[in-house]
Amino acid sequence: MTRPRAASERFVAQLPTRVRSRVDVIYSPILEILPLRVEIDTDGVRGLIFTSANSVNAAASLGVRRDLPAFCVGPATTGTAKGAGWDAMMVGNTAEELVAYLLKHRPESPLLHLRGEHTRGNVAGRLTESGLTVHEEVVYQQRLLPLTSEAADAAAGDRPVIAPLFSPRTARQFAEIWAGPAPLWLVAISEATAEPLNSLAYERLKIAKEPTPKKMRKAVKKLVKHAMRVEGGGATD
Repeated sequence: MTRPRAASERFVAQLPTRVRSRVDVIYSPILEILPLRVEIDTDGVRGLIFTSANSVNAAASLGVRRDLPAFCVGPATTGTAKGAGWDAMMVGNTAEELVAYLLKHRPESPLLHLRGEHTRGNVAGRLTESGLTVHEEVVYQQRLLPLTSEAADAAAGDRPVIAPLFSPRTARQFAEIWAGPAPLWLVAISEATAEPLNSLAYERLKIAKEPTPKKMRKAVKKLVKHAMRVEGGGATD
């Protein structure tokens, strides 16, 4: 599992018991989330934009006002925001869908996009250029990490390795640091995430039908079943 440990554990816990029993789970986060200690000025702000659960958690730790509506990408981000006390609404599964929704419905503005240091979609810039004023504030950093020794050992072995990748940046990092003869079975959350993985000599690459945790779990389940059928044994996740 390549996500930060807490997110990886949540993902694994929600896999079917039968799937978990067929794999040895290795936690090797290749991205570390580092919240920033910044001052968030919400004077005049009429709503928040969250495009990841990490930004929600960072905003909560910074004491950002809970009386502002929150427009969110994806069920995980929306659920995290609701759990933290915001009146959160899911307005798409991707940044593209969020931008389209906000331009169609034109909520009161200005809005504030709280995001990580590295992000895709230029949400604030595109919305502002289209007449909906959106400011942005970086509330966390994403530091890339190498494989753990356990993951490196798995790469050097001969058992199939199933690796779910959840963003283009982590996919690029994985493609750069993966080295070993182990049969590699990849799951990408989107076409953009799959693209950097094409440099790897993988056995199979499956792309989730939608960029959601639910569809990623379904894709992992299918790969586990396929790997078991092909290899006739266990797999490493």
